[in-house]
Amino acid sequence: MDKFMERAVELAVENVREGGQPFGAVLVIHNKIVAEGVNELHKTYDSSGHAELLAIRRAQEQNPTNDLSGYTMYASGEPCPMCLTAMYFAGINKVFYCASVEDAAEAGLGKSKSIYEDLQKTKEERSISMMKMPLTEGKNNPLHLWKTRS
Repeated sequence: MDKFMERAVELAVENVREGGQPFGAVLVIHNKIVAEGVNELHKTYDSSGHAELLAIRRAQEQNPTNDLSGYTMYASGEPCPMCLTAMYFAGINKVFYCASVEDAAEAGLGKSKSIYEDLQKTKEERSISMMKMPLTEGKNNPLHLWKTRS
């Protein structure tokens, strides 16, 4: 196993021993670890406190940028849809993982699998009800302000 993946798995094992979930992540560039994370939901009660997101946040604190292209994520488990989306936004284009969402579901951690399945449905069929409320035109429309900023 690759040394970066070994570290991600080691973090996950330590997190389980401390009462957390079995997820660890390591963010790497130029063959060097830049940031690490573990799921901290059990400590912070923050639904976004996932290993990959925390590694991204820590990397961006060190190097204030929204562009992490060229970075590689190593994760003990397949990233959930939230973490994967954050990687898209950050420009990370390479991810290695060990346990699949199916493996996690078999271990009793099936939320990622069910969310991936829900996202495949039409908006109308999803378990979260989403209703569009159109923005008003004019100077108080944030998209208009964005488009016309100087």
